[in-house]
Amino acid sequence: MSNTLELPDNVAMLTTSSRCWNGVNVDLIEYTCTGRVQFQLKRHEGTTRLGTKLEEVGRGHAEPRSAPDVPNPHPYTPRPMYVAPAEMELWGYAADARYLKCAAISFDARLLRERLGLSGSLEPVDVPRLRFSDDRVWTLINLLTDAIDDADPASQLYGDSLIAAIAARLFERPRQAKGGLRGLSTIQLRDAIAYLEANMPARVELAALAELAGLSQSHYCRAFKASTGLAPYQWQLQARIERAKGLLLNTNRCLEEVAEATGFADAVHFGRTFRRMTGATPAAWRMDRLS
Repeated sequence: MSNTLELPDNVAMLTTSSRCWNGVNVDLIEYTCTGRVQFQLKRHEGTTRLGTKLEEVGRGHAEPRSAPDVPNPHPYTPRPMYVAPAEMELWGYAADARYLKCAAISFDARLLRERLGLSGSLEPVDVPRLRFSDDRVWTLINLLTDAIDDADPASQLYGDSLIAAIAARLFERPRQAKGGLRGLSTIQLRDAIAYLEANMPARVELAALAELAGLSQSHYCRAFKASTGLAPYQWQLQARIERAKGLLLNTNRCLEEVAEATGFADAVHFGRTFRRMTGATPAAWRMDRLS
């Protein structure tokens, strides 16, 4: 959902898009500016914020501040990020900005750790960090913001998985490799596939799959991929394409009907995804096999 908010000084336009995955609020905020800007950053009460700048046009670099007139004490780094513990006030400042695209994820740290079954310390998010870099987390947040307005059912598992990966990076220490990663048991994999197929093409939450297997979400993602070679959202999308193939071959349904039956927004979205995954449009694929 997108909306227009009250504008700070020298901000000509401000829009925000938001979505929630795994109990985590994800906000994408875009500012069109005309010079020096200073404003209080949005805060979800009682939640920790992890934020970053995705794009910037202007002179100098925008920065988060603990108070309006207190410059950020840390030197600039590429892809800068910040962590603000719950209840901490935070301000954004730019000396001469024209466009800013920022992202922030807000979460109850203890609840998120428990929900995902993580064992790491809360210390990384309990202490303010006004500027640091982590290319992996930055990339994961960027991917999350790209999926905010994606209505495809696969975007639920996709976003849930990205949140689990971000949380694991924040809370857990790197693990020492001890042999290959173990996959799901035969029963766990059978139950997962049965659940995904029974609910196709509706949205499925990662929490439901992990609970079915009795595993944490972060462990489940790794184990599912070790067993199938695919992340859960990739498996779900591929299964929908396979079901579409069956409808194309065995029924006379038009492309719009096949798209609706397999959970795609419309025939255009279906055709684009089908071609990306098979190398051919649905119509060409059908004609080639029925001729």
